[in-house]
Amino acid sequence: IPELALADPNHFGIAATTVDGFVYEVGDSTVEFTIQSISKAFVFALALDELGAERVEAVVGVEPSGDTFNSIRLRADNRPFNPMVNAGAIACIGLICEGDAEGAFERVRTTLARFAGRDRLEVDEPTFRSERESGDRNRAIAYLLRNHGVLHGDVDKVLDVYFRQCSLRVSARDLSVMAATLANKGRNPLTGEQVASSYAVARTLSVMTSSGMYDSAGGWVYRVGIPAKSGVGGGI
Repeated sequence: IPELALADPNHFGIAATTVDGFVYEVGDSTVEFTIQSISKAFVFALALDELGAERVEAVVGVEPSGDTFNSIRLRADNRPFNPMVNAGAIACIGLICEGDAEGAFERVRTTLARFAGRDRLEVDEPTFRSERESGDRNRAIAYLLRNHGVLHGDVDKVLDVYFRQCSLRVSARDLSVMAATLANKGRNPLTGEQVASSYAVARTLSVMTSSGMYDSAGGWVYRVGIPAKSGVGGGI
């Protein structure tokens, strides 16, 4: 994504939010950057709550792939390996778009904002345009999914939602609140709002543990030992 090369590599911040609502932060913790693939975990939880586990699991697996995040490869049954790789995340967005393609992005944006305890998250428009212009690999994945009946509808509309989702701006502080909401069984510890069901959260955390750091997930769990999700915007 060419636009990401313009990010300041000297920005560094850490934030930690506890389940009883205390936020601890240091460094550039309020500097915003694009959420990128970290959004996949929260969209998976949204899909589980909106559509039910049976519908989601019919099109997306939950096994580690052992491949890079943007691999153009599916399971033997032609499903994506898991919702944390691009193929699985695009499949999840496809499911959310099936019911209401025009309103799908706003549902995603609203859900992620609720996880972060924010009224609204903004799209970084230059990054969105850069993603859309350089997104041929994701188009190849999406057309492969449509070929196998995993994805339905207009590929470009689904990918526009996906690219906008990845281009939402967050800070390390925002991500820490989102993480604490997962740790608190779906209840935001700052706002008190139940953002996701405990069922969806438990399954999201499980897949984050096995697949959230892609082909480095095993080493991450071995050395760090907690669920995580990385993003090419620079966040974990």
